Amino acid sequence: MSVSSFAKARFVVTALLASVAFTPFAAFADNTVTVGGVSFVNQGLVAVGRIPANQRDKFGETFGSGSGMAIDPASWTKDGDGYKGSLWLLPDRGYNAAGTTDYRPRINTVDILMTPTAVGGVPTAGKEQTGVEAKLVDSMLLVDDKGGDMTGLDPESGVRAATGEFPPLPQASNGKVALDNEAIVRLPDGSMFISDEYGPYIYHFSADGKLISATQPPKALLPMRKGALNFASNNPGPGASTPDPKDPETGRQNNQGLEGMAITPDGKYLIAVLQSATRQDGGDSGATRQNTRAMVYDAADPAHLKLVHEYVVPLPVFKDAKGKTLVAAQSEIVALSDKAFLMLARDSNNGFGLKGDTSLYRAINVVDLSAATDIAGSEFDGDKPVAPKGALDPSVMPATLTSLIDLNDSKELARFGLHNGAPNDRNNLSEKWEAMSLASALDPSKPDDYFLFVANDNDFLTQDGFQVGSAYKAENDANVDTMFQVFRVTLPGIAKR
Repeated sequence: MSVSSFAKARFVVTALLASVAFTPFAAFADNTVTVGGVSFVNQGLVAVGRIPANQRDKFGETFGSGSGMAIDPASWTKDGDGYKGSLWLLPDRGYNAAGTTDYRPRINTVDILMTPTAVGGVPTAGKEQTGVEAKLVDSMLLVDDKGGDMTGLDPESGVRAATGEFPPLPQASNGKVALDNEAIVRLPDGSMFISDEYGPYIYHFSADGKLISATQPPKALLPMRKGALNFASNNPGPGASTPDPKDPETGRQNNQGLEGMAITPDGKYLIAVLQSATRQDGGDSGATRQNTRAMVYDAADPAHLKLVHEYVVPLPVFKDAKGKTLVAAQSEIVALSDKAFLMLARDSNNGFGLKGDTSLYRAINVVDLSAATDIAGSEFDGDKPVAPKGALDPSVMPATLTSLIDLNDSKELARFGLHNGAPNDRNNLSEKWEAMSLASALDPSKPDDYFLFVANDNDFLTQDGFQVGSAYKAENDANVDTMFQVFRVTLPGIAKR
């Protein structure tokens, strides 16, 4: 492609992205979008359910919900109009309103009974949020490679030296490996990949929760302070000091690690996406953090992932009430192939449990990588920024985004007794929607139909909390339930295992 042709093509892509980011979702009234010649359909919200905010797990500690989620396809069955199965919910680093704590990372097993409402239908009055019955049935701790406890504590300046096949790992002041879980992929043998904010790393754990291996991202993503690897996220635990400087100079921004991760339906590739741009790519400002990265790994050997592709993904932008342009952070992905995935992105600081009540952006987009420039192994994985001050390098074509589901759709929410905005009560969506997973509709006449489960991260917000040996009450009288929303979607062409 000539330089002039490339510039024209890039202008078209940029214009398209801007129009999608700023076009009201009502423009997609038929709920069908076409990407790469494939039509994807959002048939609408069909079920909602809750787990109460004061739920305790088997360790007697307050249950935290969906930073990540994985439905067990082997357990998923249909009986008449209903469905049942199991899923795994991954909480993050524990209740940390006043700094991080020595919370032990874990995975929760939840049994699901689902009776979906007919597409476009209205649930029975009084039962609008009972379509998903979710029951916590087990919790399993995650431990390090030596069988010792891991921790949610901020690693401050701690680094466990590289040992054997392990790279340097985030380490808290108590000597434990620090982990801030964000996404989970369960493999057929029961082992699992878990992505992390601190690293930002991808960890492989055994079926019984023991660390097997760790995959370090390219240098460009590693948090560096004063020329040294420094995993601190500026959330010190009790008595700990803040990092100097408080933000990394390059690499992932604090608390903006590998938020989204999924395996392709054929099991061949693992895709991981940084929550927002690296510091050197504009991630040092909320207004310029748009150009994040998606990494595609060959997953043939789970203990030794191999980076094979890497792309720039432009995050959605939106305007606030004053006309200021803001950038949404991505919260989770579901892989459709090695060239396409669904991406959940959202704004911050609005929703039930917070002072701000009205979210301006919560949406699920189709991300198409097919025409994007592959930057894996290039100078952009080293010291050269791919988007200095947020301006994408002209040699790089980004992925494209197409809006599919608006989580803030007032009409859809109202059918299930929910809303976005005032009154800021328990039926107002909470801030952090961070988990997604797919389950087949098991409909022989519609083999491309799936249920897309979306769950919030309730941040352990309750007035009846207990963790790490202490009781607590969340601020603002918050009691944020774990909530599930289920959409019926048509996703053609998924190559299953």
